[in-house]
Amino acid sequence: MKERLLRCVRTALPKSGRLCLWLLKLILPISLLVRLLQYYGIIDYLAEFLHPLFNFVGLPGVTAIVFITSIFLPLYAAIAVMTSLAITLREATILSVMCLIAHNLIVECAVTKKTGSSFWGMVLLRISVAFVAAIFLNMTLPVSDTPFFQQVHVDNYESLGAVLQAWLYSSLILIVTIVVIVTALMILQRMLSEFKLIDIISRPLEPLMKLFGLPKDSSFLWIVGNVIGLAYGGAVMVDLVEEGKLTLKDSNVVNHHLAISHSLLEDTLLFVALGVNFWIIVSTRLLLAMIVVWGRRLILYIRKDKNEKNYSRTHL
Repeated sequence: MKERLLRCVRTALPKSGRLCLWLLKLILPISLLVRLLQYYGIIDYLAEFLHPLFNFVGLPGVTAIVFITSIFLPLYAAIAVMTSLAITLREATILSVMCLIAHNLIVECAVTKKTGSSFWGMVLLRISVAFVAAIFLNMTLPVSDTPFFQQVHVDNYESLGAVLQAWLYSSLILIVTIVVIVTALMILQRMLSEFKLIDIISRPLEPLMKLFGLPKDSSFLWIVGNVIGLAYGGAVMVDLVEEGKLTLKDSNVVNHHLAISHSLLEDTLLFVALGVNFWIIVSTRLLLAMIVVWGRRLILYIRKDKNEKNYSRTHL
């Protein structure tokens, strides 16, 4: 037993090191760029153009800055801006679902690109579905003037040096977090594989995977993606693809689901702690993720059928 456990650790560490380095090379420059864009007011300037669009989905124009922030950064930054706004709980619910679907796009879409999905296809999908969710919730949620949690606290840096110092501090925390989480996941995956436990964990969820339109053997990936998120969970998927245990076709299907509905535990609880309804968030994201996957399957089926008919006509 001890030897098998040590073998799992020895096998996981080199792979973990490479994946950590890849994630850090991707995330750190992007986070620095976004802090600079915030400091020079470029993100605020971009948000101005989205005001009419946000008014259309039932949100005040000022909430555009929250959505823009969430696109480029993890949810904590968007929440910091969101909690400084005087908005209603209804508006906060709509905005929360939008941010949960389309947050940290550059990093997460780069991860899904490595496992078979189009980078720009994923960006377009997540932004589009975020607004579909907003329209749906704006039409179905009852009108309410209940105020949302508000705290006036947004980081404002007085100098470029302060921006770089804040980035360096957050980067050090991020480096430790990535190394710990990815390494633990790689070791866990090796242990589950070594002791034949993945099938035992995944089998009870196979009916749910079928309902979602996902491959029946994607249960483990679904669990990882919804417990720790897409960026970290993507490291596991990358590893499985590189080892030939997961095809790019199947990983692409899983990516379409997780793009809309991932990290259902941690990320959802961040907004629930502020007063947003848990079931509205989870049910909306799962419903839209299911529609996206089945809609994609239908489109592929129609295209295949059309191509087969064209082929038959040309060879008669």
